[in-house]
Amino acid sequence: MRIPRRTFLHLAAGALALPALPSAARAQGYPSRPVRIVVAVPPGGPIDLSARIIGQWLSERLGQPFFVENRAGAGGNIGTEAVARAPADGYTLLLAFAANAINASLFEKLNYDFLRDIAPVASINHIPLILEAHPSFPARTVAELTAYAKANPGKVNLATPGTGTAPQVAAELFKMMTGVDIVTVRYRGTAPALTDLLGGQVQLMFDAVPTSIEHIRTNRLRALAVASKTRLDVLPDVPTVAETVPGYEASGWCGLCAPRNTPRDVIDTLNKEVNAALADARIRARLADLGATPFPGTPEDFATFIATETDKWAKVIKFANIKPE
Repeated sequence: MRIPRRTFLHLAAGALALPALPSAARAQGYPSRPVRIVVAVPPGGPIDLSARIIGQWLSERLGQPFFVENRAGAGGNIGTEAVARAPADGYTLLLAFAANAINASLFEKLNYDFLRDIAPVASINHIPLILEAHPSFPARTVAELTAYAKANPGKVNLATPGTGTAPQVAAELFKMMTGVDIVTVRYRGTAPALTDLLGGQVQLMFDAVPTSIEHIRTNRLRALAVASKTRLDVLPDVPTVAETVPGYEASGWCGLCAPRNTPRDVIDTLNKEVNAALADARIRARLADLGATPFPGTPEDFATFIATETDKWAKVIKFANIKPE
């Protein structure tokens, strides 16, 4: 998913404009040189911008550059493997995201084991998904959608931006929990999927907030529900899927990780500073511009979350028989 160029430049400039803040851990010896944050997606989306916002904060707080290196490819596996093989010294970090939990089951043979080889450091944010429809689609609620789909099996279609993406597994989780027969149509990216949804060639889609919010506000798309646990401030009148399908939740997310065996004091330093960032009003505003909600916690909290996500998506991938392309 890509954010329009003008929006990307505005948000990136805002990240660079964060004021200098006092050093919190310089005296501890880490970091003593620049730190690389590997981002396994192309520049321009909310995952990439989240890394830049947090990287700038860490640079100011810890007195060394934290720079982003985009290493996209293979659904995030290329960048993740590079970090898994990097020295465990705190100078190479990974901006982990939802695809890492999905890929653990989607790919039968990887050159790394995400749960074994990557150490969770600090969760950063949730990036909610919206279940949306073309205005011509007759259902206006999740209950109406479920009833309509059951009355018309195989006749409702839903666009996804590709195999193994968060929107695709969100759709398959919805099908698994409701028992509806909806046809998923795979595209090569969010842009072509959203274009066909806007044109009425497909009826439904799960999409992240930044790319769809203006279409919803201008009534070019209809938001049926949000896939997050709670309603969103930007769409307060739109219910959650879970209000109709109890227990349903599917959101994008991201956070900092490191190679396994990274020293605990390094992890604790980074975790403390990321949580400080998430408590700062300026950082929270930057994340809100991305449609993201802060996701603070300990390294142990993040590890538990990743393990839970990995297990959840493994069940969905098996249920839907999803195979990598």
